Formats: sequence, structure tokens, C-alpha cells
Amino acid sequence: MTISILAIDEKTGWIGGAAATGSLCVGGWVLRGHADSGVSASQGTAPSTLWGEGVLSLMRAGADAAVAVGAVTTPDNGRAHRQLAALDPSGGTAAFTGTESVVYAGSAEAPGVVVAGNMLTGPEVITAALDACLGASGSLPQRLLAALDAAAAAGGDARGLNSAALLVVGRDIAPLSLRIDHSARPLVALNDLYRASQTDPYHGWTTVVPVLDDPYRAPASRDVPDLPEPIVEAAPRVRR
Repeated sequence: MTISILAIDEKTGWIGGAAATGSLCVGGWVLRGHADSGVSASQGTAPSTLWGEGVLSLMRAGADAAVAVGAVTTPDNGRAHRQLAALDPSGGTAAFTGTESVVYAGSAEAPGVVVAGNMLTGPEVITAALDACLGASGSLPQRLLAALDAAAAAGGDARGLNSAALLVVGRDIAPLSLRIDHSARPLVALNDLYRASQTDPYHGWTTVVPVLDDPYRAPASRDVPDLPEPIVEAAPRVRR
């Protein structure tokens, strides 16, 4: 009941994912990621957030995406109702689609990109998302958003869309985690939120917070606004 795409930007090393669905809160349910672990999209009729976290743990320990997906999905007796895509920090990809997934369900991969979906209007939705991501210009977030827009234009979720999300992580950037949990036009709202996140004061603030490659980063003292001294009141005396 979801379309998701995971990708890596070879120039920056950033990795990320985007997802949209006809249900609520797709970001919280589907997308997981960390610069040192990779990214995952766990979805389906009975999605397992444990799958999403499990593949990240395995990839952080050194497993590639294919090994991690196999290790997480194989022992699960409920796997027929679930779907999983993963991208490791090196750009390796893998996907699993359970046999009881609501049609149309499937996945497609290209170097550094994996798309997965279920309850779609047809296979053209997955193809459109993959082609758009590979063909779009701009930053990784912009390419991922273009993929969601293309998937929706090709038919998208058979029920329409109700929520959408974008997640991008990297060693030299603050995590970009944007979620539209409930909206009549979630892709429009997500694109608007992304544009707002790239303007000041928010964007400027993200350039001074700690990141993996600079864990103690902070603004210079002269950049910190003067704040009024806190008012400290004496505690009332207690009569005994």
C-alpha cells in the first residue's frame, strides 16, 4: 500500500529515501536510515518496523544489502504479507516482496537505486519512479521528490495518497527528515516543506549543528544572539 525509493548520491555520499502511501504516517512506518548503516523501507499489508531496524543493524555491522535483507526476511513466518527494500552505505541494493502482497506489488533496482511498491495501479508506477530518479537533475532530495511525483503521475497508490515522507542522511550534513502524516495533497505539501527547509533561518541553523564528521560543531560565539539573563527567584521559606 506504498511506493518507496532509496538512493545514494555518488558525489556527496549522501543516502536517502522517500515514500508515499494512501494511509497515514508513512515516514514513521516505512523509512529508516543512518549515514553509517544505510537506509531501509519496510512496508506491506502488515509491515514490520523490526525489519527496517534489523537490516540497518546488519548493514552497520558490515553486511551488504542483499545479505541483510535475506537474513531479516527468511526466518519471519509472516513475510508473505510484508515488503522490504534496503540500500547499504556503499550503494548496494536489495528488495523482498512477500507472495501475499496486494497487487500490483514489486520492485526494481539500478546501480545505487531501489524502488518498491504494493497496492499500486500497475508496474508502470515503479518504472516511472526509477526512471525519474535516474534522470532528474539536482540534489539527492530533489531527485527523490521527483521520483515520488513521477510515481503519482503514473498512477501511484491505487487508493490515492494520504501521506508522504523524505529522509536524507550523510556524514557531513544534519539529517533531513520531513514528514507529511495526513494531507489531501501530501506530495505538494512535502515539496513545500522541503523548499522551506532549504531557506533561512532553518537551513542556516542546520549548518552549525553537530554532524558525524564534525561532532563538536557549534556556531562561533559572535553568531549566538544575546539572550536576557534568566530571572531567578528565591525559593519561599517554609515555616516549620
